[in-house]
Parts: sequence; C-alpha cells; structure tokens
Amino acid sequence: MSIFEYNGSALVAMVGKDCFAIASDRRLGVQLQTIATDFQRISKIHDMLYVGLSGLATDAQTLYQRLAFRHKLYQLREERNMQPETFANLVSALLYEKRFGPYFCQPVIAGLGDDNKPFICTMDSIGAKELAKDFVVAGTAAESLYGACESMYKPDMEPEELFETVSQALLSSVDRDCLSGWGGQVYVVSADQVIIRTLKGRMD
Repeated sequence: MSIFEYNGSALVAMVGKDCFAIASDRRLGVQLQTIATDFQRISKIHDMLYVGLSGLATDAQTLYQRLAFRHKLYQLREERNMQPETFANLVSALLYEKRFGPYFCQPVIAGLGDDNKPFICTMDSIGAKELAKDFVVAGTAAESLYGACESMYKPDMEPEELFETVSQALLSSVDRDCLSGWGGQVYVVSADQVIIRTLKGRMD
C-alpha cells in the first residue's frame, strides 16, 4: 500500500457561477481500520480561500500549519489577503523546496479572486500544479470522483445546484472506495455567503 493511501481520503473542488465548492470525506483510517469519523481535511486560509489536504494525515496537519503561518506573515507585510493564484504558487514552492523528503500530501486549493472569479487547482507532492476550469480531485477515491464529476458537472451552476452536484459526486465516489467514506463536509463559497454542510454516509 502506498503511503498516500495509508489514512485514506477523498477531496473534490468544483467551480460554479461566481462561486466554488470544496468537499471531502470524514474518515481517518489506518489502512482498513477506521480510527475517526469526523476528520477535518479542509482548512480555511481566509474567507474566500480554502485548502484541502489529502494523503498522510500527520503531514497534512504539519503542512497546513506552515501554510497558515506563511499567510499570516503575508497579511502582516502586505496588509491584505492572498489571492488564490498567489497562494497556489506559495504551496507549490513550499512542496518543491522539500522535494527530496516530501510531505506526503496532495493539496486541493479553491478560492475566489478578483471580480469573484473562482480558481481551483491541485498538485502532486512536489508541487507540480494542475489547473482546471471545471473540477479537480485528489485522494484514494480520485478515480471514481473523476467519473462522477465528469458525468454530473455542468457550467455556471448556482450555489444550491453546485452543492447538490458536488455532494452526490462525493457520496457516490466514496461508496466505491473502502479507504474513504463516513459522509462528507461541503463548503460552498460565493462573494456574499459561505455554506458549510455535513453529509451523512451510508454507515451513519
């Protein structure tokens, strides 16, 4: 088993009309044994920017602490929040810096930039970015997430429809992956509101 699959994870970010959704499962496991069913994979950087970290849970927590620290330094120096593209470059540089002893994480970054334009991207453990205009996925359930998102996604969805689409894609995908599951956590972010909902899985 790969070290990236040790704790199991499922992450997806999807773009809507002037909004985005980012969602993850809630299972923390040690291979096939479930340790917790309320694990947080998605973290808030600021009101319009979120990062999800799939992979090894301990590395994900360490990496998040370093990213939050770097963002706070940026806020102090620049007196403004970081743009999503800038944050993606920061994450990429931080991961590449550690390429000979990498963090075993695959980040998913989602944010709203200027003019409420959504930005999503993912990268591998050494910071090679993959940008997308529709959706990005990561984790052990990535293959089934690709299939579900490709069949369900349509452009310019409103926040409620986007929530429904990303929830159905996540739940149907984790049902096909024994290393992720136990429902999910969904964040739908637009310029004027943040909707946070917890999904119940089949086992709840």
